[in-house]
Amino acid sequence: MAQEKLRKEETLAMRNRLIGQSCRLFYSEDPVKIVRARGQYLFDENGKRYLDCISNVQHVGHCHPAITKAAAAQMDVLNTNSRFLHDNIVLYADRLAATLPQKLCVFYFVNSGSEANDLALRLARQYTQHEDVVVLDHAYHGHLMSLIDISPYKFRKLAGQKEWVHVAPLPDTYRGIYREDHPDPGQAYADTVKDLIEDVHKKGRKISAFFAESLPSVGGQIILPQEYFPKVAEYVRSAGGVFVADEVQTGFGRVGHHFWAFQLQGDDFCPDIVTMGKPMGNGHPLACVATTAEIAGAFTANGVEYFNTFGGTPVSCAIGLAVLDVIVEEDLRGNAVRVGAHLKDLLTKLKARHEIIGDVRGVGLFLGIELVTDREKKTPATEAEDQICVSTDGPWENVLKFKPPMCFGMENAELVVQCIDRILTVTSNWKRKTSKVCQTCRKHFNCIRQSQVVTFIIFRGRD
Repeated sequence: MAQEKLRKEETLAMRNRLIGQSCRLFYSEDPVKIVRARGQYLFDENGKRYLDCISNVQHVGHCHPAITKAAAAQMDVLNTNSRFLHDNIVLYADRLAATLPQKLCVFYFVNSGSEANDLALRLARQYTQHEDVVVLDHAYHGHLMSLIDISPYKFRKLAGQKEWVHVAPLPDTYRGIYREDHPDPGQAYADTVKDLIEDVHKKGRKISAFFAESLPSVGGQIILPQEYFPKVAEYVRSAGGVFVADEVQTGFGRVGHHFWAFQLQGDDFCPDIVTMGKPMGNGHPLACVATTAEIAGAFTANGVEYFNTFGGTPVSCAIGLAVLDVIVEEDLRGNAVRVGAHLKDLLTKLKARHEIIGDVRGVGLFLGIELVTDREKKTPATEAEDQICVSTDGPWENVLKFKPPMCFGMENAELVVQCIDRILTVTSNWKRKTSKVCQTCRKHFNCIRQSQVVTFIIFRGRD
C-alpha cells in the first residue's frame, strides 16, 4: 500500500498534535518540509534545493549510494543481535582499531552518542571505584539522566549541579580567563583542573574521570590550546581517574589531518576511553566506546553481562564499514583540509569587512564564527544570529557553527560566505535606518529563504 502524501500544513498540524512540543523543528514559525536529500543538499516538497551546513551526522553525504547499498544488501541476508557470532562486528572493530592508538583495543557497540557516554561513565567508575567526574563548563554529553548530570549546558536549566560533578573552566583562548596573549594557555587551563582535583580531595572525594569533547562544540566551536589534554590527563591519572575523550561530534576525519580530534593534542597523547557516535553510521543509529584492555577487564570482572540489543548488528557494522570505505575512497579527510582551509580563509577576510565578526576559528570542516557587538570588550551579539539562519552555539548562542557533510565543496564554501556577507551588510544597513526597511534590503535579507540554491538551517544546541 502506497504511503499517503500529506500537504505541508497537514504534516505540521499532525506533528503539533502527536509529537511532544519539546521536540523542536527548524524554522518553527515556517518549517521547511524536507522530502529527500543527496550529498550536501536537501530538497523540500516543491523541489527547492537547500545547502546543508550542519549535518555532521550524514558524514559522507546524505543518502550516499555506497552506504544504502551496503545496508540493503546486509538487511537482505541477516540482521541479528551481537550474541550470534558474525564477521561484521569483528571486521569493523579491527578497522576502527587501526585508526586509534594501540592501547585502545577493546570496543563496545551501542546506538547513540548518549549511550556511548553513559557506558563510558560506567566503565570509568567500575575501573577506578571512584564516583566524581570533572567536566568543562558549558559541556554537553547527552540526553540520558546520567549525562545531563555531567552537562552544565543542561543541568543549569534543570535540577542543578550534583555534588559529585565538578566544573572546570572552558579553555577558550578568545574570551576565557586565559587568552591568546597568555604565554602558555594550555598549562594555565590544565592547572585549573589540577586545583579543582585538589579541592575535591580536600572534601574527601575521589575522581573517576575527566570528561571532555575533543573540540567543545556546544561551548562555541572551541579549539583547545596545545598541551592542555596531556597535562590534564597527567593530573587526572595521578588522582586515580581516567581521561574520556568525547568524539561524538568531531571524529572520523572531520578535522582533516587527523582521524580523531584528540590527536590534535599531539601524537603521544592517548585517552583512556574514547566515545564516538553521530558520523559513524551516516544517519543510521550507530555508536561505540573504545577503551583499554585493563578498563574492559575491570568491567567484565563485575560479573554483570553488558548487552545492547541493537548495538553492533550485522547491518550496523556493514554500514560502519561502508562509511570507512567512502572516507578513504573519496579522500574526504583531504577534502576537509582543502575546503575547510578555503572556508576559514574566506571567513577571515569577511571579518575585515564586518565589525560584528569577533573571531573566526576552527580546523578542517569544524568551524565557528563568533559574533560580537564590541570587538574590544568582546560583547556577545546575542540577537544577530537570528538574522543569519545557521546553527548556533556557545554560552550566548552567538557562535555560528559549520559542520557540514564531508563532501562539502569549494563552491559551497564560496556561496556560504557570499550569503553571510550579504546578510551582515543588510543587517548593518537596518541598524542605520530609523524608517521602514527598504524593499531592496528586505529582498537581500530574504535571499536565504528564497534562493533555489542555498539555505542554512538554524538549530540551537547539540541534541
